Amino acid sequence: MTDVSATDVSSTEASADPHSGPHGYMSNKDAYLKRLRRIEGQARGLQGMVADDKYCIDILTQVSAMTSALQAVALGLLNDHLSHCVVEAAVKGGDEADAKVKEAFDAIARLVRS
Repeated sequence: MTDVSATDVSSTEASADPHSGPHGYMSNKDAYLKRLRRIEGQARGLQGMVADDKYCIDILTQVSAMTSALQAVALGLLNDHLSHCVVEAAVKGGDEADAKVKEAFDAIARLVRS
């Protein structure tokens, strides 16, 4: 009987996962994390504003700023996905390319609806 180590199993599982491997956003990961931490701080600030009974329009202004910040992150991630993951799949062609294009289309549709 052959002994399969945990590293052999995990590498086999990773290659079976179509979403494994380097992602398109990796080169900008630190910037995304910084922006998301800033957005997290904005959310905490909004909670404080409500807890402190701040004026409705002031809270809505901050909600708008936070929404814009999230949209900017989403557009950046979408750009990275299209220029890396989708282009890579398109070069390979076949079913993988079709699946990545559909996946990107569905993501764009969700962003447009939000």
